[in-house]
Amino acid sequence: MERLDFLKKGIGFMGMALIAPSLIGKKEDASATCTVSNTETAGPFPTITPASLLTANIVSDRTGVAFTINIVVKNVNDSCNVFQGAIVDIWHCDKDGNYSEYGGTPMQAIDYTAVHFLRGRQMTDASGKVSFTSIFPAWYQGRATHIHVHVYTTSGTSLLITQIAFPESSTSAVATVNAATSYGYTKGMSGYTYNTSDNVFSDGTSNEMSTISGSLGAGYTLDWEAYVSAPVTTGINTLTAESQFQVRQNYPNPCTDSTKIPVVLREPADVKVTLSNLDGKELKSLTIGNLGSGEQIIDVDLSGFASGRYIYSVKISNSNGTFKQSKLLIKN
Repeated sequence: MERLDFLKKGIGFMGMALIAPSLIGKKEDASATCTVSNTETAGPFPTITPASLLTANIVSDRTGVAFTINIVVKNVNDSCNVFQGAIVDIWHCDKDGNYSEYGGTPMQAIDYTAVHFLRGRQMTDASGKVSFTSIFPAWYQGRATHIHVHVYTTSGTSLLITQIAFPESSTSAVATVNAATSYGYTKGMSGYTYNTSDNVFSDGTSNEMSTISGSLGAGYTLDWEAYVSAPVTTGINTLTAESQFQVRQNYPNPCTDSTKIPVVLREPADVKVTLSNLDGKELKSLTIGNLGSGEQIIDVDLSGFASGRYIYSVKISNSNGTFKQSKLLIKN
């Protein structure tokens, strides 16, 4: 199965209930200023336990062209002033197109499940900035070069899941690096999926496009700004659903008669799944039972459902209370 099958556009992992159908799949107006960055799917390779990866240097044992990643987070609820104290997770593939924490499957043959290269977490400073030391990512079938980003508040509330796009001209860093065989890059640009054909970026990269400077010898630097909708004041003390569990995008999406919903639990919990139409009418309820901590995959039978868009909601009950998150799925 190709990775692209898992990268269909979703509403993103925003960790909140879908209460306004008009917001589903909506891209921000490229001509507008101070608007929230586009939400993108987390993909099949999100960081599972980023709390243990608090680091600025994410190279580990990977080799390639030196790469510095600078991200500035700005808050649209504060006139797009910089947002100090935001938590930023990033992850990307290596020079061969492989991810850590995954592998040994048709999606990625090499098994890197036990290692954690090219993943990290930082908290924005007084200038709203985080910086990571890395190596320039390559690409893999069906995808343009990209970096995954997840921004949270300190209370664990998800603010943005998106992906950073790269310029792709014939003289761009992408073209130069992928031709740099002396640095171990062997893919070149033959078979490369450009942004305009990439399933994630094909609807535009106006607020996902980065600026890249530098050279092979000196290394490259990426600069990019993330715009989030965050509380103007910090210090939220109440528990949130996002602090207790994660609901990821179902796959495949769009789906036919069945789909899988990945859920990551911070502790054992009783789990229930419901499916509703966009008007909020419940159509199906599944009592999953008690599941252990960590990543769990819930199989959902959609036979009998007409083609269209539906909302799936996952409700958990653990030692801290009852919490709920919802996402969109598309049935063909």
